[in-house]
Amino acid sequence: MTDAAKTTIDESQVEWFSKMAAEWWDPRGKFKPLHKFNPVRIAYIREKASSHFDRDEKSARPLDGLRILDVGCGGGLLSEPLTRMGATVTGIDPAEKNIGIASTHAAESGLEIDYRAVTAESLAEAGETFDIVLNMEVVEHVADVDFFLTTCASLVRPGGMMFVATINRTLKAGALAIFAAERVLRWLPPGTHQYEKLVRPEEIEKPLTAAGMTPIERQGVFYSPLTDSWNRSKDTDVNYMVLATKPPASA
Repeated sequence: MTDAAKTTIDESQVEWFSKMAAEWWDPRGKFKPLHKFNPVRIAYIREKASSHFDRDEKSARPLDGLRILDVGCGGGLLSEPLTRMGATVTGIDPAEKNIGIASTHAAESGLEIDYRAVTAESLAEAGETFDIVLNMEVVEHVADVDFFLTTCASLVRPGGMMFVATINRTLKAGALAIFAAERVLRWLPPGTHQYEKLVRPEEIEKPLTAAGMTPIERQGVFYSPLTDSWNRSKDTDVNYMVLATKPPASA
């Protein structure tokens, strides 16, 4: 199969999330874990992007003027706060129901966000580029991880950056992020994640490196039941984020 004919879409995953689309903005619904997880994701993006692009992290709009692509944007849980920080956000998702929910919520919130029911590869074919590409809780749901990440790397402008957040493929992650979270605590509907589709950090960093990007940091994230919150950690055995940058264009 040629690259032009390839797709990163796993249709079964699209169907799975489409069935839950109406619950994206319900903090007590099926996406409750993402609502809990969102503050630590947003803080990390804000901090690293501000540092990378020499912005004042404490300002109201530290991402002003930056173009961001939110891949697998779902209902817009990341796209909206990043827009409020000044970024020009394009949110893409293969599930049209998700895009419908995201567009409606953004309009009700008075936000202008470019939501599209398209794939990363279609943007790459059109030659679009962005200062920041976000792949947050996406890679464990795609059909071809290497091709997906290579495609997304091509969407990063020279001097830009990419954030990837996912679940490690470890026995610890299988026990906590799948069995406990889905079967015991019922944080997510059973079947949301499959162990064999989980991705190890090196399986993210290798294709990004081959595509001309430089992985610069692995950041673990853990859930504290005492505070009912997510926090950063050095432990990447379960949830983690990878940050990679692309070299600036040569003068």
